[in-house]
Amino acid sequence: MSEGEKATATAGGQRRIIPRSFWGWAEALPNWLAALALFVLMTMTFFDVILRSALSNPIESATELTRIFMAIIVFASLPSVTWRGGHIVVDLMDPFFTRRAARLRDTLIDLICGLALLWPAWRVWELAERARSYGDTTEYLHFPKFITGWFIAAFCLVTAGVFLARGVMRVVAPSKVPS
Repeated sequence: MSEGEKATATAGGQRRIIPRSFWGWAEALPNWLAALALFVLMTMTFFDVILRSALSNPIESATELTRIFMAIIVFASLPSVTWRGGHIVVDLMDPFFTRRAARLRDTLIDLICGLALLWPAWRVWELAERARSYGDTTEYLHFPKFITGWFIAAFCLVTAGVFLARGVMRVVAPSKVPS
């Protein structure tokens, strides 16, 4: 169980809505942001379909809002999913690894993924800065594109840090790493 999960668990096993620790908040806030973006996206899609079908008048900015909300949903959830070990894993080779070899393999995978994720974070930040220097905005809302790029880059960087922390924790305190 992660620190965020411990902070939100109660005696009866039910999850708390309001975390009690810094790490609980650090895990909960991005997830709440993703949940809010998903709810707004769902509501917007519902009204877009109704307006399109009944009045032949769709929400013009629905496409660009969908792109922005999808970026928020995916990248805000990524650090939490990474810490919990919730990524899709193909375990066809697991029977061939001893417990110790599997721990070493998982440590190396976490460290390599953390280091590898630094490059996309840096590259997306560069592209966001280029969009900012050009003054790029979305077509209908004129929302600055660099803000979405900064968001994606920041959460890629946070996720890289989470991968690196998982790799280090696997060596220092393996029982504390969620599997």
